[in-house]
Amino acid sequence: MEAKRAIPSADQRWPWWPLLPLYPYGRKRTLVRELIPDQLWSVEQLQGVFYVAVPIRMTVARVRGGLMLYAAVAPTGEVRAALRDLEARYGPVQTIVLPTASGLEHKLAVPPLARAFPGAQVWVTPGQWSFPLQLPLAWLGFPMTRTKVLGDNGFPHADDLRWASLGPLDLGLGRFQEFACLHLASGALLLTDALVAIDQKPPDLFNLDPTPLLFHARDRGDEPLLDSPDRRQKGWERLALFASFLRPEALEVPALPALFSRAFRPGCRSPRTYFGLYPFQWRSSSTDAFAQLQAQAVDRLLVAPVLERLVFPRARPVVVRWLQELSRWEGVRWIVPAHYEAPIPYSAAQLSRLASAFEQRPWAPDQGNWGYLANLDQLLVRSGVVPSDALD
Repeated sequence: MEAKRAIPSADQRWPWWPLLPLYPYGRKRTLVRELIPDQLWSVEQLQGVFYVAVPIRMTVARVRGGLMLYAAVAPTGEVRAALRDLEARYGPVQTIVLPTASGLEHKLAVPPLARAFPGAQVWVTPGQWSFPLQLPLAWLGFPMTRTKVLGDNGFPHADDLRWASLGPLDLGLGRFQEFACLHLASGALLLTDALVAIDQKPPDLFNLDPTPLLFHARDRGDEPLLDSPDRRQKGWERLALFASFLRPEALEVPALPALFSRAFRPGCRSPRTYFGLYPFQWRSSSTDAFAQLQAQAVDRLLVAPVLERLVFPRARPVVVRWLQELSRWEGVRWIVPAHYEAPIPYSAAQLSRLASAFEQRPWAPDQGNWGYLANLDQLLVRSGVVPSDALD
């Protein structure tokens, strides 16, 4: 299901963006796709920093009598209208699930989504935390009279869904935990952050807003934002590398004199190009580095490198056991993560193979593209911000 009409900008307005000031800030364009006919839909938006924007997904699953929303996105007028259309055909939104303890991008969207659908029960992962102050959920806008905790209060839609927890893991500041959900009718395994499939080509969502691709396709800040298929592809490869490694090996940050020498020139005096500020310089081919990233996948799936090196560096056994548990579920046919590409054809046997691959390959490396993440992790350990003990 895709919108055929032009969407008024007012319907894409997101007034709560200052709480998490990520691109595209106050205007969220949304792509709605039917993933599995009459069973599963994807509601996708962009989010990122300095145009390093990647897709974020809310999955809508059909359950008995209505719909479940898994991993919320900003409920703009456009999103609410799409959900009302689905409600008219399949029944009301019955359940809103926050399947992660630490995913702020999903957490902030839950209270306004719950207000938009006052008949829905809200289910959250245990151990929710906020920073810098630990605030109760009611202070964060969650409707406490209809908010329940996954596991502690059971699980929603027991006849339609199965649940499995990854974690909890102690992150020092808080905890990491996320719940996978198997939608039995479709065979789709819904995930949040732990596993991703990074598209070879730019996702369709960028057709609504190609600016991030065009921005990063350049080599200098004084280059114009020119649009072509080749430039979109180049921009996408670089975006994926940024999002995966924060600072890939092939990237260096130019000195301030060089950075500002190309800024604010004629043709660059626009907020769309950050006034010509472009603090990146690629030493070698981003295409080769992107190919190396995709080569790490097993049947297209991989642990997001930023999570492997910063969240799971001492928790390989926990990740492996979780995958082994998922591999014992019958009926898995698809993987639907909350980021990047979906749905991914996948079986229980492939999940078992993925677990074995994680046991055998080097885990959370220190070299190459992983170097910056490794240095950051070691700094956090030395500072006592995160625990240094292995988790098994």
